[in-house]
Amino acid sequence: MRDNSGGAGYGDDFPIAAFATIPGSSALTLIRCSGKGAVEAVSSVFAPEKIKNAPGNTVIHGWIILAGEKVDEVLVSIFRAPKSYTGEDSLDICCHGGACAGKAVMDTLKSAGFRDALPGEFTFRAFMNGKLDLTKAESVMELVSAKTETGRRHAAARLSGSLLAEIDEIKKLLVQVLSGAEIYLDYSEDEIGADADTDADVLDEAAGRLPGRDIALSALERLKKLSASWQIERIYQEGITVVIAGRPNAGKSSLFNSLLKEDRSIVTEIPGTTRDWIEAWVSIDGIPVRLVDTAGLRESADSVEKIGVDRSRKLLQEADIVLYLIDGALGVTAEDRDFINGLEASPPFFVLWNKCDISPLPQSFEFAANSHICVSAKTGEGLERLYAAISSAIQGQAAQQAVAQQAVLQGVPVTAAIGTERQKNLTDAACSALEEALALAEQEEPLDIIAPLLREAVNSLGEITGEVSTADILEEMFGRFCVGK
Repeated sequence: MRDNSGGAGYGDDFPIAAFATIPGSSALTLIRCSGKGAVEAVSSVFAPEKIKNAPGNTVIHGWIILAGEKVDEVLVSIFRAPKSYTGEDSLDICCHGGACAGKAVMDTLKSAGFRDALPGEFTFRAFMNGKLDLTKAESVMELVSAKTETGRRHAAARLSGSLLAEIDEIKKLLVQVLSGAEIYLDYSEDEIGADADTDADVLDEAAGRLPGRDIALSALERLKKLSASWQIERIYQEGITVVIAGRPNAGKSSLFNSLLKEDRSIVTEIPGTTRDWIEAWVSIDGIPVRLVDTAGLRESADSVEKIGVDRSRKLLQEADIVLYLIDGALGVTAEDRDFINGLEASPPFFVLWNKCDISPLPQSFEFAANSHICVSAKTGEGLERLYAAISSAIQGQAAQQAVAQQAVLQGVPVTAAIGTERQKNLTDAACSALEEALALAEQEEPLDIIAPLLREAVNSLGEITGEVSTADILEEMFGRFCVGK
């Protein structure tokens, strides 16, 4: 595989180098190196000459040298193949932070024969050298991009091999059924009955039907649960968008700041202060939430404010959850009523009675009790209930999507959850092939048209872990990684 520039690309063993940390105002910068001849190349620009013959898992102090001039004082960690992240000879160079030191070291390494690593190339080499399967490789990037502690834990579980173990167990069940079907295809029923070594649990049905049907049904149930797990897992990774809306001066910016626990939006007594939307990420029950504060919804002759209101309405259409604030000091206005009545059931929305510290909710409040919450953006009253309502709405949406797939989320452990859309698509492909095979078996169709479907299901699971893969698929997948991983 080659990169777009036509130079070296994924699949060679050329020595590569990349920043593993972002150069800047930090104490240290880390540069990763790997590949054939990497140790010798670094040794050629390092003094004193201790690296070339150094054993693996050692750290050496010295200087990076270019044309006899000292570039930077560094620590070099040496990892000898195959006991390294990539499975190749590798080195981590820890140099001084700042904008210049790391760049000077990197320039020196290139003069010694290194090239820039492509996105995800270190992890790609780890996969190609058998250090990681594809589920673990993908979990590395999930771990790097995790937005919440919960997302980090889930990614770490997959990196530890939880998903790989579940896929392998399901695949073993399918291989067991497939092997039974192929035995029936290769031998007559009389020959099978005479074979004392044949597994009676698998070959429990007459030829022409699917052997091991119960085993196949068990595998299908586990596949459906895995597929359903993506609905919630996707939320933990990608997050949801929660839009705060309402009339000018209803307290939207104050609520935004309270949920964020910092002053990000400008708060004044002047209606229309917020002319455009502002957003920030916040964690609610481990779920990453993109919180958006919008311009007050009202008709305006001010051209700038009108643009802000139009943008706010567009964001409302893209929202996963809408929080509509009512100014408790003024009560429900005709504009509030028109907007709320115009909201559709999806996305979920909550009517927030704001300023409840000075204006209690009327006993005859006209909106449903399960959709309104009393809050005070100023004192924080009611925010815990709001957090719980948002979390419940998110979980409910995911559960509804899972039910729509005729799958059950309950009982699916976090440690056996799907981590990427690629894994989800391949799991669904395995489900589809297995369901078709079972349906044909119920119709007593011949095994010679059922067995290829079983093989298709096994191959789909093999693609998840990387046992079955193509160069194009790998390049596309690892190309989405960050450089240095």
